[in-house]
Amino acid sequence: MINRSLIRIKTVQILYSYLLTRNDFKLETPPAATDGSSDRKFAYSVYLDLLILLLKLSSVPLGPGAGVVLEADAALKKNRIGRALRDDPAMALLLAKNRDRLAKFDTCVTDLATAVADSAVYKDYKRKRKLQMADDVAFWNTVFSTVVRKHKGVERVLRRDEAFSHVGFDMGVKMLVSTLSTFDDTRATYLKARADLDKSLTLAYDLYHALLLLPLGITRLQEQRLDEAKHKYLPTPEDLNPNLRFVDNLYVRMLENCEALKEYVDEHPEADPASWRDSDLLFASLLDLITASDAYKEYMESEPGDFARDAAFWRDIMKTIVFPSDELADTMETMSVFWNDDIAIMSTFALKTMRRSYASLDNDSATEEDGEELAGSCSGGSIELLPKFMNEDDEAFGAELFEFVIQNRDKYRALIDGFIDTTQWDTERLAYMDIVIMMAAIAEIINYPSIPLPVTLNEYIEIANDYSTARSGSFVNGILYSVVKKLGEEGVITKK
Repeated sequence: MINRSLIRIKTVQILYSYLLTRNDFKLETPPAATDGSSDRKFAYSVYLDLLILLLKLSSVPLGPGAGVVLEADAALKKNRIGRALRDDPAMALLLAKNRDRLAKFDTCVTDLATAVADSAVYKDYKRKRKLQMADDVAFWNTVFSTVVRKHKGVERVLRRDEAFSHVGFDMGVKMLVSTLSTFDDTRATYLKARADLDKSLTLAYDLYHALLLLPLGITRLQEQRLDEAKHKYLPTPEDLNPNLRFVDNLYVRMLENCEALKEYVDEHPEADPASWRDSDLLFASLLDLITASDAYKEYMESEPGDFARDAAFWRDIMKTIVFPSDELADTMETMSVFWNDDIAIMSTFALKTMRRSYASLDNDSATEEDGEELAGSCSGGSIELLPKFMNEDDEAFGAELFEFVIQNRDKYRALIDGFIDTTQWDTERLAYMDIVIMMAAIAEIINYPSIPLPVTLNEYIEIANDYSTARSGSFVNGILYSVVKKLGEEGVITKK
């Protein structure tokens, strides 16, 4: 029911928010040439040396000329910071530019590793059974702030620099600690992005149920109004004996008795429109729109007892009045940042569900008794709720697509940049949403051979048209066409 079109939209949105702010390690920048502070310049030199020293203590291979590679024990091998730092693109560039520093601490690194292994912080670290990324970060921050900072061998190596100062040494250690701490923040951001993707899909399914339940909330308000009219001062004959055609609607009675809807709302309160903030105002506005319509007047004059007609009435009202209304759109915006994008697709599925509730009934033969029988169930000719996902592949699609982009973002970005005419476009000033859309499209093209190419291309071009700039659709189309051609020539993909 949550189809791949919606999953693609949500995955692109979450990727955009995440990648726009993502940076595995926020590496310090060199001091400006105009910065005359010798301590600041020395601190940055220490910072570079300590980054490399961390990689050595983590037993991370650094290639030719790197010097000693330590044999770490089992606990330290589980620490993920060293390898994550080495694999960071910015760090890889930094290593390439500073290869002359790789063997700088080889005279003391073995002794330093022994000191780390004997430290209280390391013994505490080893005792933890389930190490989290935050534990890894905290461990290295403490090691460098205490063991490394006080190690005589490290200080002797750094004293070879004529600019050596204890102030600069301390500043360099603090810069390293700051860099490692940003990684912990990034990991938390990643986990939140993955959770937001799952949450956004669940909220879409909540909205589907909420849209189905709107007629029930509107009808209950009308019942309340009719009851209040009976008890007002000097009620009219119409107040005392109102037309109950609307409030006795058989389709609404069926919704009221649908156990599947009740169970879902019990577990997901957000799916009940009656629980929404200012729901009474929403119901009132929608009811006023409905009662002022010609469809309402015609319905009120029709004969009761026809379930199919009652269901068709609400389907028409939802399609022509409720779903297009500004009142509903405003409420969606206040309830969830996701729902404004979801309503177009979820309303389609809600209408489909409503249509199926009476499609098998013959209008001439459906009686009031038929409606009463149907009102007690949610299937077999009444209302059959659509499943959250069509199958397991669809359920896994969003999370997999997200991971493919995250794991291969640099490779996908290089593919995209390779086909951008730099005489006309500054790659750094392109709409970043276009880049994310294209990376998601490439991930799908490469990793989902069963999805036809035209389907993938059309879907992401449409997303670009709807969510990026006016020129994005044609731009994305052109770049993806070139990427597909290259991938086909290289044998990466075989589909046509």
